[in-house]
Amino acid sequence: MKVVCPGSYDPITMGHLDIIARCSRMFEEVVVAVVHNPSKSGRFDPEIRADLIRRSLAEDERTREAQNITIDLVSGGLLVDYCTRIGAPAVVKGLRSGTDFAYELPMALMNKHLSELETIFVPGDPKFEHVSSSLIKEVHGGGGDIEGLVPTSVLDALRGDIPGDGAR
Repeated sequence: MKVVCPGSYDPITMGHLDIIARCSRMFEEVVVAVVHNPSKSGRFDPEIRADLIRRSLAEDERTREAQNITIDLVSGGLLVDYCTRIGAPAVVKGLRSGTDFAYELPMALMNKHLSELETIFVPGDPKFEHVSSSLIKEVHGGGGDIEGLVPTSVLDALRGDIPGDGAR
């Protein structure tokens, strides 16, 4: 089965990477959909986010050799329409806590109502339950240590070590 792992991935975290790696073992095809909301200003341009995901997958021993993971940029429209267009009957959402479930469930039910799109909830690794992209940006911006919470390529990009990375 083909599944979609949607997210802004601004930036990708070790929690995201864990869910993607686990999905690559469970499903025939995993599409990491970098969802871009044009009305929001992100830290990294969508193309850079996709590149950071690509680099992160190559760095991780669980995904380095995976042939069933693709990355796609998605801008505008409904997730259900995107999933229908690419032939994916389900999305996978990682859950860190009950708060994530409370946030994700109404969207899952609406997606099911609109198109029969299934949502598969995968519990995240407890060691990353406190990690979110927003918190990573905040802590890094304040000079805090985020090593081990994001892939090395993301650390490099946040430090400005990747020329032309589109960081804002």
